[in-house]
Amino acid sequence: MTSRFFMSDSETESESSEEETVKEPAISGAAFVFSEDEEDTKRVVRSAKEKRYEELKNIIKSIKNYKSARDLYSVLSSFEDLCRAYTKALPVVQKEESGKTPRFYLRCLVELEDFINDMWEDKAARKHKWNKINAKSLTTLRQKYRKYAREYETDLAAFRENPDAPDSESEMKEAEDEDSDFETDMDSNTFKKESSTKTAKKQKEIEEDDDDDDDSIDWGPDSDDETSSSDGDVGIYSLREHFLKKTTDRDEDDGKKKRRKKPAETKIKEEDSDDDEGGWETVKKGSSMPMEKPKMFGKDDEINVQSVHKKLNEIMAARGKKGTDRKEQIELLHELMNVSDENNLGPAIRIKIQFNIIMSIYDYNPSVSDPMKVELWDKVLIKIDELLDMMIAHPDLVIGEHITEESESLETAPLLVRGCALTIVERMDEEFIKLLKACDAHSNEYIVRLRDEIRVCAIIDKLLKYEEENGMPSDICRIYLRKIEHLYYKYEPRAAKQAVGEIPKTDDTSVEEMDRLCKYIYVRDNTDRLRTRAVLCHIYHMSLHDKWYEARDLMLMAHLQETIHHSDLPTQILYNRTMVQLGLCAFRHGNIREAHNALLDIQSGGRAKELLAQGLLPQRQHERTTEQEKQEKQRQIPFHQHINLEMLECVYLVSAMLIEIPYMAAHEFDARRRMISKSFHHQLKNSERQSLVGPPESMREHVVAASKAMRNGNWKQCRNLLLNDKMNSKVWDLFHEPDRVRTMLGGKIQEESLRTYLFTYSHVYDSISLIKLSEMFELLHGTVHAIISKMIINEEIMASLDEPTSCLVMHRTEPSSLQSLSLQLADKLYNLVENNERILDQKPFFARGMQGGGYRDRREKGSWGERRDRRDQRRERD
Repeated sequence: MTSRFFMSDSETESESSEEETVKEPAISGAAFVFSEDEEDTKRVVRSAKEKRYEELKNIIKSIKNYKSARDLYSVLSSFEDLCRAYTKALPVVQKEESGKTPRFYLRCLVELEDFINDMWEDKAARKHKWNKINAKSLTTLRQKYRKYAREYETDLAAFRENPDAPDSESEMKEAEDEDSDFETDMDSNTFKKESSTKTAKKQKEIEEDDDDDDDSIDWGPDSDDETSSSDGDVGIYSLREHFLKKTTDRDEDDGKKKRRKKPAETKIKEEDSDDDEGGWETVKKGSSMPMEKPKMFGKDDEINVQSVHKKLNEIMAARGKKGTDRKEQIELLHELMNVSDENNLGPAIRIKIQFNIIMSIYDYNPSVSDPMKVELWDKVLIKIDELLDMMIAHPDLVIGEHITEESESLETAPLLVRGCALTIVERMDEEFIKLLKACDAHSNEYIVRLRDEIRVCAIIDKLLKYEEENGMPSDICRIYLRKIEHLYYKYEPRAAKQAVGEIPKTDDTSVEEMDRLCKYIYVRDNTDRLRTRAVLCHIYHMSLHDKWYEARDLMLMAHLQETIHHSDLPTQILYNRTMVQLGLCAFRHGNIREAHNALLDIQSGGRAKELLAQGLLPQRQHERTTEQEKQEKQRQIPFHQHINLEMLECVYLVSAMLIEIPYMAAHEFDARRRMISKSFHHQLKNSERQSLVGPPESMREHVVAASKAMRNGNWKQCRNLLLNDKMNSKVWDLFHEPDRVRTMLGGKIQEESLRTYLFTYSHVYDSISLIKLSEMFELLHGTVHAIISKMIINEEIMASLDEPTSCLVMHRTEPSSLQSLSLQLADKLYNLVENNERILDQKPFFARGMQGGGYRDRREKGSWGERRDRRDQRRERD
């Protein structure tokens, strides 16, 4: 009997299943008996090319399936498997295809690239609809595909030029063989046993996709060229008729295929196209049924104010409910507005409908923390503008929250409408801030969104005009504050030039407008929050325009330092920003100590970015919860309102240097010397720890190197280290008048270097000429005289001025180095004695009870008072 191993596929398939045993000749001549399981198993001898190509095509089919389901994680893993499988198949490809890449493989890569580009361009879906796994998988897939596709750039470009060209004959033949094998396997018992239900469904979806793309799978022979993978063609058609269903069944199946649902990808594309046309998106939450679209008016229905108002209440009754189609709700309100306009029902009902349209657009965004879509944002600006025009055009119409639904009058005068335009404008302002926060601050998108501030301010001005004529003082204060918050951080060069008389005064400047708006709130507001924010914005704006004394006096009169910790967090952030701007203003005016004091609290902890709400610092000890991080991100201010942190730190360190270096020189041998600025000392210690100090590069290194030069009395080097091209580009050019700031800073460096020189070397001189000092530090004689006189008055140096000779005469009262060290030793011994006595007093009572009384008896005898007297006497003696 012929061996089953050497039989063709057609012969194997046509054998009767009743045959249970097959005898095969072996080398030894013995006959082997096969079991039932071995009898049912089909054994096919395939070449290496068939095996490799089948593996590749199976992976390609799975990739198609995952793409239709938009399972990017599975697409990524399948793509990695495909790359590994093709690497294994490369020897076969080079042998069979003469080194050319198979077209079915190039087709897969091209389709995958198009799919990745489509997914990447859908930014809205990536940001709001996808989970983190899909978003991360898309990024990884995009990077890996780009890296992998570089090797096939030429082949991919050639394929894109002619994508409809037929594949090679061998590939077409293998595709037909694979289809025939696949059809046979679909009805075999082996396939049913091995494949699960889920895999079968996916395989059917792949078949449908292949049928739709290119009708390559057919149940009957279409041409004479169709061949089988076996050696003979005799039993092919009879086998197909044997295994396949009847003709009538095939017709029914073909009809069912036509009536099958569209793939998920097609559905999603259709939904996206519908959304793009209308600019809306259907938002459905929950498992409840969608809202049934209420009908408008019939042919014979009477359309009047009452019927339109009733229909409006029906539409708005579904607001906030599960399953409400928000897009449909907005469309119904627009339709109702058109009905009102066509029948001329009056301004009251139009304004009422317009209020509800705006609120429905606000409700369209289900998440309060997320920003609105750009399309909705543009529409809500238009609708609010139209609403304000209606309100201004009908001043006799009364609108307010104090009007109840029952007391509304939409037909007869006086016309009363329930609503609050101020609340709508405030919500619009908040949405504008959220839109800015959602954009990348360094992109063109941020600039485009920032242009909308002109429209926002125009709407605020329009509402302000209406409220000043018809509103209450409390409402006017609220809208004034909105205008102030869009104005306080902006610098107006015209105001500075008018202040110094460079240009004639024409219109009111921003400083005068801020003064008018804030003073109205100071007088009329009854809430502490509005008044506090108005004061802080007023101080910020005056500091920005170099009105140092007015800003300082207003800060002192408001007493905000005592009560600010009771305010809400946004107000505390505004307070921090105001103190920073006040400190920068003091620095520009040359008030170094005031500038240092204003910036001390912000810079001392190293958390200036968080305190100014300009970013989040990583947590080392404990991580933030998701809710905490979300709240902190909501409190961040937009990028265009940021204060430059590097400039802020430089101003603080330079101020600390100008104060600390003379103080360190004056108290060099003082053991009780205190640190004025811890962060400045930290920078100095870090520099001293370095074994090799190179030329300064960063801003901090420039300040530290300048401090060392000042400490040595080299004021020219100190000035050159702080005032150079690199520091100008980083810090000093960011000021509004950089030349004036550089001139002021150079003068302060000369003055403080003079003080440091006198503190350091005064014990060397018996007398020193003031003329010589003015030449050394390139200062005017009067300036040197004033500095030294102030030092003598404050008892910083023990000396006197000899006016006839213009000399400074030293009095030699300062202790020498040996005396200073002796005083330090005496203080340390005194502290040691104090510590020993304190330890002795802390011993338990029973340990001293046998020695003539315990702790209470010694206390009654006045041991504490005696020791205090002895300590005072020793101090007087020293």
